[in-house]
Amino acid sequence: MALILASAVQASERNSGAGASAATPLVIGETFTLDSTVLGETRRMTVYRPSAWNVPASDPLPVLYMPDGGIGEDFLHVAGLVQVLVGNGGMRPFLLVGIENTERRRDMTGPTDVPEDRKIAPRVGGSAAFRQFLRTELMPQVRQRYATTGESAVIGESLAGLFVVETLLREPDMFDTYIALDPSLWWNRGQLANDAVALLTAHATQGRQLFVASSNEPDIARASARLSAQVSANVPGVRVHYVPMPAETHQTLYHPAALQALRTLFPPTTPAP
Repeated sequence: MALILASAVQASERNSGAGASAATPLVIGETFTLDSTVLGETRRMTVYRPSAWNVPASDPLPVLYMPDGGIGEDFLHVAGLVQVLVGNGGMRPFLLVGIENTERRRDMTGPTDVPEDRKIAPRVGGSAAFRQFLRTELMPQVRQRYATTGESAVIGESLAGLFVVETLLREPDMFDTYIALDPSLWWNRGQLANDAVALLTAHATQGRQLFVASSNEPDIARASARLSAQVSANVPGVRVHYVPMPAETHQTLYHPAALQALRTLFPPTTPAP
């Protein structure tokens, strides 16, 4: 199904005067739903494939997955970054697959022993199930629907950044590149960051990349710096990029940090014309 930014009904009725055509929907990508057995619910995906002159329609592309990826969430501005960076030669082309939320705080968090953590939502601690949904249901569906390479990445901010870090530490073979922006590493008293090296050294991690950016939130910045330093010093199979951005707040970090991450991690294979 085409992903549009105006309803067909509104488009057919709108006319601004003599000589003007009726408005038509603005199509920027596709959307599809997937009935998940793992999660017991229907999930909606939003998909953008860059269409720059240097991206042949038949070429298989690596895939960038993003939680918080609904049309009313972070999909549009990240799709815009992919569009402009691919178009001007700032990054390699990627297929962007956004996953729209249903219960964000359930899906993005792991278990916690902290009573205050459990107050943020009726249900928390569902990250393992969400990963299973990605691995066993969504990723095979994307490979079936689209021409893709074997390379994949995941990007998330705040609680979704926590999910990105947890996925690297617990199932590092799921993606090649992990982008965590202002990750909520305070979850469960910071236990995930405390266990990072032990978790990673239990897996084969050769060739993985981790990009972490932090805003002016002091606790998140300290935890992000600590996590990045620990992984960089102790897990040689993971290439770590840590970018503090103290001029940004937790609310403003995503866009500028994602821009820097995409440029840094996915440089073009050939120089821009």
